[in-house]
Amino acid sequence: MSDYVHVVEQDESGQRLDALLAGLPGFASRSAAAKAIESGEVYVNGGAESKKYSVRAGDRIEYTVFEPVALELAGYDIDLDIRFEDDDMIVLSKPVGLVCHPSPGHVGDTLVNALIAHCGKDHLANLQGDDRLGIVHRLDMDTSGLMLAAKTDDVGYALQDGIRVRSIDRRYLALVHGYIARDTGYIDAPIARHPKERLKMAVSDSQSARSAVTTFTVLERFEASRTDNGYCLIECKLFSGRTHQIRVHMSYIGHAVVGDMMYGAGKEQANLGLRRQFLHSYKLSFMHPVTEEDMLFVDSLPEDLQRALDGLAGRSMGRTEYGEQVFESMRASEASRQA
Repeated sequence: MSDYVHVVEQDESGQRLDALLAGLPGFASRSAAAKAIESGEVYVNGGAESKKYSVRAGDRIEYTVFEPVALELAGYDIDLDIRFEDDDMIVLSKPVGLVCHPSPGHVGDTLVNALIAHCGKDHLANLQGDDRLGIVHRLDMDTSGLMLAAKTDDVGYALQDGIRVRSIDRRYLALVHGYIARDTGYIDAPIARHPKERLKMAVSDSQSARSAVTTFTVLERFEASRTDNGYCLIECKLFSGRTHQIRVHMSYIGHAVVGDMMYGAGKEQANLGLRRQFLHSYKLSFMHPVTEEDMLFVDSLPEDLQRALDGLAGRSMGRTEYGEQVFESMRASEASRQA
């Protein structure tokens, strides 16, 4: 990793930020510079700007260039919990702790390596480069649940289009801090890289912020105690796919996800002993891009999240009508898998 500082000269004034960066040390192309800007690795006068920003003489540009990861694109024997597979695609349930693709600190032990071992390099879509074979969308390392993987480029692009136009319905279960009075909520707040902490995202009105919409429905409420202000189990639906979107949005409205050490309270007792965020991709529904069959997958909570929820059972204020439907769908799905 290398850090650089560049002060814009008078004859550089008026250039787009990505075009200027493309001519500076560390960037092989304009697209590489744009990717760095969108990833929050570039600061202009201490803040984030979009790649279209017109630089001005005297602007102080600070940027970080990460050394290329030595990719281990061999297969790695990791058990995959596959829920559906055909010649075109895979639906799987990602366990907590599994990183989706190689990155600093995770080389050779990722979902990509597991997919290579399962399918072979030549039978996975290549939509975003050799280090992301098969990947259609991502889940954070400490978020569990249902994901899509593609075996061909055509199917991969079709699935990505479905996510973009929202014909693929993605639902998450989250346990959040506090009492939410209304049964439904709508959060429309743009998200950008945090201006001071590179690894974090934040609701922002900066030019680099991208639109982000999350809706949620309360499934069950839990009474407050002397050591916390209660909890709500909610279902979240994504209408965009920003990094850490649910975690950022729920923290923004004062109901951080339980166990979220980056955006939440950070207290072990209030987090019910969880060592990761209570966030699980539990439902996917879409039309198969080749067969046009309607597909529906429901994934029950993993053991650590279920244990935390069971610990609150005595404080339950009752499930909502929709909450009963969600739990019934998870019970039916689990029974079908066991049969």
